[in-house]
Amino acid sequence: MSQRDEEGTAQSWIESQYDQWLRTPEQVDAHWQAYFAALEQGSSAPRSEEGVPGQVAVLRLINAYRFLGHRVAHLDPLERHPLPEVPELTLGYHGLADLDGLMVFETGSLVGPPQAPLSDILTRLQRSYCGTVGVEYMYLTDTAQKRWIQQRMENSPEILEPQVQRMLLVHLSAAETLERYLHTRFVGQKRFSLEGGESLIPCLNILIHEGRAQGIEEIVIGMAHRGRLNVLVNCLGRLPRDLFLEFEGVHETGLTSGDVKYHQGFSSDVDTPTGSVHVALAFNPSHLEIVNPVVEGSVRARQDRRGDTQGEWVLPVLIHGDAALSGQGVVMETLALSQTRGFRTGGTLHIVINNQIGFTTSDPRDTRSSTYCTDLAKMTETPVFHVNGDDPEAVVRVLRVALDYRTTFHRDVMVDIVCYRRLGHNEQDEPMVTQPWMYRKIQALPTTRQRYAAHLIQSARLTQEEADAMIEDYRAALDRGELLESIVRPSPKVPYAHAAQWTPYRQADWRTSADTTLTRARLTQLTERLTLIPEGFELHPTVRKVVDHRRQMGEGMLAVDWGMGESLAYASLVEEGYGVRLSGQDCGRGTFSHRHAVWHDQNRQRWDAGIHIPLQHISPTQAPFTVIDSLLSEEAVLGFEYGYASAQPRHLVLWEAQFGDFANGAQVVIDQFISSAEAKWGRLCGLTLLLPHGYEGQGPEHSSARVERYLQLCADYNLQVCIPSTAAQIFHLLRRQMLRPLRKPLIVITPKSLLRRKEASSPLEEFIAGGFRPILAEVKETIDPAAVQRIVVCSGKVYYDLVAEREQRQIENIVLMRLEQLYPFPHEEFVAQLACYPAAHSVLWCQEEPGNQGAWHRIQHYLVRHLRPDQHLSYALRPSSAAPAVGYLNLHEEQRRAFLEAALTL
Repeated sequence: MSQRDEEGTAQSWIESQYDQWLRTPEQVDAHWQAYFAALEQGSSAPRSEEGVPGQVAVLRLINAYRFLGHRVAHLDPLERHPLPEVPELTLGYHGLADLDGLMVFETGSLVGPPQAPLSDILTRLQRSYCGTVGVEYMYLTDTAQKRWIQQRMENSPEILEPQVQRMLLVHLSAAETLERYLHTRFVGQKRFSLEGGESLIPCLNILIHEGRAQGIEEIVIGMAHRGRLNVLVNCLGRLPRDLFLEFEGVHETGLTSGDVKYHQGFSSDVDTPTGSVHVALAFNPSHLEIVNPVVEGSVRARQDRRGDTQGEWVLPVLIHGDAALSGQGVVMETLALSQTRGFRTGGTLHIVINNQIGFTTSDPRDTRSSTYCTDLAKMTETPVFHVNGDDPEAVVRVLRVALDYRTTFHRDVMVDIVCYRRLGHNEQDEPMVTQPWMYRKIQALPTTRQRYAAHLIQSARLTQEEADAMIEDYRAALDRGELLESIVRPSPKVPYAHAAQWTPYRQADWRTSADTTLTRARLTQLTERLTLIPEGFELHPTVRKVVDHRRQMGEGMLAVDWGMGESLAYASLVEEGYGVRLSGQDCGRGTFSHRHAVWHDQNRQRWDAGIHIPLQHISPTQAPFTVIDSLLSEEAVLGFEYGYASAQPRHLVLWEAQFGDFANGAQVVIDQFISSAEAKWGRLCGLTLLLPHGYEGQGPEHSSARVERYLQLCADYNLQVCIPSTAAQIFHLLRRQMLRPLRKPLIVITPKSLLRRKEASSPLEEFIAGGFRPILAEVKETIDPAAVQRIVVCSGKVYYDLVAEREQRQIENIVLMRLEQLYPFPHEEFVAQLACYPAAHSVLWCQEEPGNQGAWHRIQHYLVRHLRPDQHLSYALRPSSAAPAVGYLNLHEEQRRAFLEAALTL
């Protein structure tokens, strides 16, 4: 090794030690801890062990710029505030101020020559980290990733080719001209203009073209309102004439409600020099960042369909607003999903349209508690590239680095385009009312397009006439309602090869039936696979007992319980080619320890070994079965599963709440997507929610799945709300969800104590014959219909309480009817059951929920509609309450006795 190599190795080692000391001082040798601490305190020119004056201080200076250079980068186009003074970025702070700028130092890992004059080192650092780009990445623990970013940032700036510069101006011209055209043609209409952030358009178009060159074949974008219409036209190629029709009040037919134009989604195939890219913009309601997990779920489904395990072909792109990014918790939840096994998508490219303001009335000092709106990215060690939106060339360079980083490391990366909003929150809002200082600056500022055109003209890259022609050509195309191929070129309309096939489900009627039964031989075969213990695999005694019982259930020796009925449904579906994806907190075992879909070898020697999932070993040709114990999130995980189900019609996608009321934390997903996406956007989805419910005396928080909320959302046959009360019912219900050509969200109110209740188990014959029954009536042979005076209608666990109480009292003139499907209401079946009891003048609804909750208020008008003139309707339930349940066990029991008494007393 040469002397120079030895010196370079020594300097690299010192630098690595210093870098380690900055992160975790205690992991550095005590001698070096003291040495580096002295550097932090001293102001004189330090000496390294080798006696080179200031050498370690130079390494310290380099690290300071890597850590803090972004603080003095020129990021704000408005230049509202002076750049802060950061002492760590000065030579004096490091004791280097008195040294000759021509003094040569080792540069360590700084990209460039191994030795350089101090002045050159400082210039390189300022150029790399303090221009119109600032980067935060030194918190990454992976050295390879940090070195990779350093290589890209510290190399000489990329010189854009003249054709790329011209293309940038063409796209900026399109972005600006479209907004101005809409502003003058449709005066006063909301469009949530992109003006001030036009650099987004060339940024996305570069992403589409260069992503395709790297092998990306599909891009799914999620974004809120701002700039959405511009992206639709200038990036995805939606025809301007179609957009204009929406401004004129012409809407798509066939939707029961529809939605405003700036919530609409769209997809197209965009031509690039290296091939076509399928680009989809997800539908998104007004809840801004809620689209994030939906996009991730959709992307994961598309990746799974292709076998794209690394995310090489399908790319998620999330476009955020600055205030929403830092203000909405679903962003953090979605980031937390990014590297987990069940939810990873190979890295998401995040783009922030940073207006430096929230709603028009917001003061930036009130929108967050962190320095940057992007600071939550540090939670997942996501690098952040801040870039001045008025420097479109810098935006392009940063986009290329971010895309390459994602492609190389398959991790999230964030591009923060610092810009401004030229108009108010919307076009009817006057920003000067609350932000006069900021908007005086904006009004005096040339547009991004004007600035860049002037730069190209000054550098003789094009003439004023050519720049003006770009606007004229684009405006002429808008007048024709057409696209310009120089902006975006959609591929000819041909079926997308990897698209999910929804056609079979478009016209299906909810009353369509399906044969959900299985033969005895098939049930036996499935049971053998479900209960086969791998050789040498040691089950926990409790699980072994469960498996032994399931073996007997499959042989008809024991009645089938809930857990086995559910497992048989999943096993039969994957064998028939339907994938099953189940996620939720503790869903592998089941919150109430009923499922045991995942077995753990009690003798395993490693944390990542000794796992067996029987449902993944049903058949060599089976469809996938995936079970995920999710992180402690409801909103993001349910949003993810909705996105997955909306892109994968041949998967039974289930989300299980730990307790039914945990779904409250995901109410936005339920309200804005699950219940209404078909009415607003024509989007079908077969997502299934499993919500444990039942009043067991556990208090207000874990009793109610809030049945009333789902029933309130029911209209236009948008949902299925079911409360199955037997193992056979859940078996047939889950199979029906896939086998019949209907894809509607299914809300299943599942039991807790009922999971092990003997009476809720079903004989094997009920799996071989029959199907899901919306109403379960009592067996006619055991009841004299002529003697029945009251029909008690109920759902769920309360039926078994009523049965026990009726038997104890030896009552023979009251019959019980279980309503297993609350919506769509089974009108014909209900009328047929009423007709069986001609002497029953009393019909009573019984529920264990309080009167202002549960199904009573939503169900009573259905019951009244079908009563005979000689019948009257009454009810038995808990008193109305502000809380879902009482917290005192004695009061719980008192209320239970009261409503049972009322139900069974004529």
